Amino acid sequence: MSELSEFRAEKDAFFREHPSSPLTASQRATFRGLDYFPENEALIVRAPLETDGVDRDEAIVMQTTTGGEQTYHRAGVVRFEFDGRPAEVTLYASPEMHELFVPFRDATSGKETYGAGRYLEVEPPDDQGNVVVDFNDAYNPYCAYNPEWSCPIPPGENWLLVAIRAGERNFEA
Repeated sequence: MSELSEFRAEKDAFFREHPSSPLTASQRATFRGLDYFPENEALIVRAPLETDGVDRDEAIVMQTTTGGEQTYHRAGVVRFEFDGRPAEVTLYASPEMHELFVPFRDATSGKETYGAGRYLEVEPPDDQGNVVVDFNDAYNPYCAYNPEWSCPIPPGENWLLVAIRAGERNFEA
């Protein structure tokens, strides 16, 4: 079993059994596990976190699914190519988080994946300024399972035109 498969099995167990699961009691009673895209090595992006020309001081206010707001700052941009098309994502920092936050939408949003978008956490840059953005780890925010949860909506700068078929798929209750 790969490390990713093991993580996914543990997450399914958490969703099924843990009192802090985002699933309602009735959802947990029939829960058979989350649906995932197969692991895809091509969707692991190792690249520099570019900061030139990035306003790292500007407060980025993200609206949430319940009408609230959460504030972040840009940490930098990662540029990559997928299926022969250029793409980029902005990584965000928050004083409450060690990891960098990557909320994004892509061409699968609202069809194969949660319509409001998915999330990733990325370790801060290494000594050479590089990060690893592993789209296989893309997950649905808790509001995809239960509208009682408040989740930041990915800003327009992270709406990708490419289809990232990695990570979690739509949740079917």
